[in-house]
Amino acid sequence: MSTYRILVVDDEEDLCEILQFNLETEGYEVDVAYSAEEALKKDISVYNLLLLDVMMGEMSGFKLARRLNEDAKTASIPVIFLTAKDSETDRLTGFNIGADDYISKPFSIREVIARVKAVIRRADNNKKVEAAPVQKLSYEMLEMDISNKKVLLEGVEIPFTKKEFEILKLFLENKNRVFSRDEMLTRVWTDEVIVLDRTIDVNITRLRKKIGPYGKNIVTRLGYGYCFEE
Repeated sequence: MSTYRILVVDDEEDLCEILQFNLETEGYEVDVAYSAEEALKKDISVYNLLLLDVMMGEMSGFKLARRLNEDAKTASIPVIFLTAKDSETDRLTGFNIGADDYISKPFSIREVIARVKAVIRRADNNKKVEAAPVQKLSYEMLEMDISNKKVLLEGVEIPFTKKEFEILKLFLENKNRVFSRDEMLTRVWTDEVIVLDRTIDVNITRLRKKIGPYGKNIVTRLGYGYCFEE
């Protein structure tokens, strides 16, 4: 069985020590960083999961996650936020960044371990899918490599979060079909988290910007939802 590598980023040293001990007891290989800046000095691409505190020093966990999303090597690494910030706005911000889960402090170690296992299990299932033959979707000069989780615009790779990737995949697989917000939430976010309709709008806005001239192909059908028009 493969050993999964986890990076814990939190400015509370005692909490990092507790998380590291308990996660290593579960068989994971765990490293810690006490700030986002310290984390960026590491080769983050080698990790299978990131546990990020939100409120840290000069660079918050949200800012760190956004920076990692801009790099194709780290954009697809699962992220769980661990934080005392528990308002609806904070949770929505975390999920819009592309978080896989959001755990509020104080929390039980058993809960953290259970959620870590759930996120890693989903990531592992995705890897099994990646073992299949290379699949590609395209529209003119916009191309998706499904197996390797890459998006290319005129041959240049664009960093995508997991949610942005899944939304674009849904659109290119079903061109000209209108998807309601509820249907998109069900297909892309599944039922493991509670998100708002506005989450879709935020991701659509980012997606339109990232795919340049093809952003205009993502059309809003007022009262119905979105579709990708050829």
